[in-house]
Amino acid sequence: MSQSTPSTYIARPRPGETTWLWLIKIVSGPLLVLLLILHLTVNHYLGSTSSGLMTYDDVVKYYQNPIIPAIEILFLITVVTHCLIGLRGIILDLNPSRPVLRLVTWILSLLGVVSVIYGIWLALTIAAIGG
Repeated sequence: MSQSTPSTYIARPRPGETTWLWLIKIVSGPLLVLLLILHLTVNHYLGSTSSGLMTYDDVVKYYQNPIIPAIEILFLITVVTHCLIGLRGIILDLNPSRPVLRLVTWILSLLGVVSVIYGIWLALTIAAIGG
């Protein structure tokens, strides 16, 4: 095949896939790994008791540091975003029709927003208990 002939295997964006979704997924992946390492290190080594397990009172006391709820909320948002965009990509591989893809997008978006709102509420409620 000569170089002037276009390849039949040119990658094209799939219908329903946008550059922004791809970019968010690419950025959230490494951020997720860093936040997971931070979460595991801080929650299970630095912030835990000598037994390695934190009681409810330990968690409430631990959440009094304003950095902890902020890190946990950022971790939550990153996990939910990366997970749901990845799940949408898997569903997109099944080649659904436009209306089905639109419905899936709305359902996953609603699930993500509700999950993040609940998680933020929970983190802030735990932080406020000890205050």
